[in-house]
Amino acid sequence: MTLFFDDFKNFPLGPFPHDPSHSAMGEYHYCPNKGEHGQWYDPIASYRYPAESFTYLITSPFMDERRCLEQMRLEKFTEKNAAPVLRAGDPDWKDYTLSVKLRVLSSAEGCGILFRYETSLHHYALFLVPGGISIVRVNELERLVLAHASYNWNCDDFYELSITAKGNKFTASINNEPILECEDALYSKGCIALSASMPTQYEWVRVVTSEEEAERLKQERDSKQKSLDLKRKNHESLKLHKKIDLKNFGAGRQIRFGHLTGTDEWFFVICQHQRRIHKDRYPFISCMTAVSLETGKVLWQIGTPRDDPDVINLTTDLPFQIIDIDNDGIDEVIASWDFSLFILDGRTGEIKKQVPLPTNSEDPKNLDGIEFGRHAFSRLNADAIRMVNISGNKTPTDILVKDRYARLYVYDRDLNLKWKFSHNNTGHFPYSHDFYGKGKEQIFSCYNMIDSDGKLIWKLPIDVDHTDEIIFGKIDPDYPEGILAIVAGWEGFMLIDLKGNILVRDIIGHAQRISTGNYCKDRKGYEICVSTYWENQGIIYFYDSKGKEIWHKEQLCNGNLISPVNWDGNGSDLILLNANIKHGGLMDGEGDIVISFPDDGHPDLCAEVINLTGDSRDEIVVWDRKQLWIYTQDGSSGNGYSPKKYPHYNASNYRGEYNFR
Repeated sequence: MTLFFDDFKNFPLGPFPHDPSHSAMGEYHYCPNKGEHGQWYDPIASYRYPAESFTYLITSPFMDERRCLEQMRLEKFTEKNAAPVLRAGDPDWKDYTLSVKLRVLSSAEGCGILFRYETSLHHYALFLVPGGISIVRVNELERLVLAHASYNWNCDDFYELSITAKGNKFTASINNEPILECEDALYSKGCIALSASMPTQYEWVRVVTSEEEAERLKQERDSKQKSLDLKRKNHESLKLHKKIDLKNFGAGRQIRFGHLTGTDEWFFVICQHQRRIHKDRYPFISCMTAVSLETGKVLWQIGTPRDDPDVINLTTDLPFQIIDIDNDGIDEVIASWDFSLFILDGRTGEIKKQVPLPTNSEDPKNLDGIEFGRHAFSRLNADAIRMVNISGNKTPTDILVKDRYARLYVYDRDLNLKWKFSHNNTGHFPYSHDFYGKGKEQIFSCYNMIDSDGKLIWKLPIDVDHTDEIIFGKIDPDYPEGILAIVAGWEGFMLIDLKGNILVRDIIGHAQRISTGNYCKDRKGYEICVSTYWENQGIIYFYDSKGKEIWHKEQLCNGNLISPVNWDGNGSDLILLNANIKHGGLMDGEGDIVISFPDDGHPDLCAEVINLTGDSRDEIVVWDRKQLWIYTQDGSSGNGYSPKKYPHYNASNYRGEYNFR
């Protein structure tokens, strides 16, 4: 019985859908590749790819009606350079035969097919390699050759390459002649993929199985669907609460929420940007708009808005926050533009205080991450702002300003510079907390623990890459003082105690985002969710409170926020992926999408979780350049469960999210 077949005749000649900019937008925006991709999905995102270049081409080398899919990149596999992959099929497939007709146009690297594919880092492979053919097991960074045979293939001929997986036994054939056999039990099921590190043409792809296996698969699907339907009945569905027209001042994930008039009314401030020098290294705020979430009316606006699609295409933070910094009951806006730091009146946007940012006096050779090896400006260009409490006040009244990757500066609420710090990389968004009970906050920045006076306490024994997101809390009951949980790109996911000891470290690809919550009520402590982006994107890992992996899965999209959501108000949290009707929704601790977004025309570029309507439960805000929608629950108010969440006055695209009791 045929489970899958594609001969690419339904695709027009030309580039296969791809990301033309190869940017970081997909880290926290849902931005799918445009165009018709049929049954296929490309899970590889690489900043190494030149702008506008593409991985796959639909072509016709036969000069007739036949088509080929051609992989066009030249890759050499390393742990940080993923081979191109194009996946299809059903993750629940178990026993099947995968066959392709292919021509490998260069023998320099392995090219072929993947089977029992769970993710781009978890699968088996059948590759034509220089001088032969190999069956390989890929398990994250491990690539184990299970079987190999010499075979004299060439770059001119098409070959029918087949692999049969039945139980733990695998049989490989070339042109219907068996050539390799081996056994392995790591992956019992999975879909399929094409993978080639050198130019390779695929004329067709076919997956077949027995009638018995097809019937087993049908029964398994029916059983899973019944179980999922029962789960979904236990959750309130999404109900549209409000729509707001963003007119000409919309933006991407450059938004902050607060109480700008000193009342219970919620407002948001949204910022547009312009770029300087190179890519997103030196963006600045070009327009700032304060809007009522209740009425949708503009409270005030600074700068000139522009109705330009580019205003959503920013892959960094902009430096602004909302907080009542002077404790008068009315929020201020703390922001930086034009090389100055400002405190703005939340009611009017008028400047209350202003100070120029520091001059760039340090030798750039002694700093980490200074673009082009020299300072672009005489003064600091602020990259992000965080509110901290190094003064020991009742609430955070100190302002941490950072540049892209090198330096931290801390000001008090009167805009007096208290200290600066520089040691290797800053990471994207430092974390602050009174970790040691001193009455003042310390700052964990990248791999450095910094005292409230700006002195280094300890650092992790890592000097490369940087921390993308950080969480701290009583995740593991055996560490009542709390532990740090971080993701640091190719340095992995880590759990760290307050002495700087690495308790757990898992290299899982480029670890990008992290969250923790009470995702499984029957487990002790809090579960941890981690996602990947660069190279092998969209893999979600789920861990227990001690950092032991429970499961992993690959989402068929980017923009997976993995934010914890107190949706039902019953003490169990869900995980927000994104707002897309097909690939998004709210996921439970078993990896099932238990709440989907309605097909009602809502925007799905951006999403955020915040409690807005007065009960203990969270709402979900979704928006794009033109409109902002708010969803709430279509039902009762739960039992009053109201977790401690990341404070709204420290918003960032690079903050790990948490729900703590």
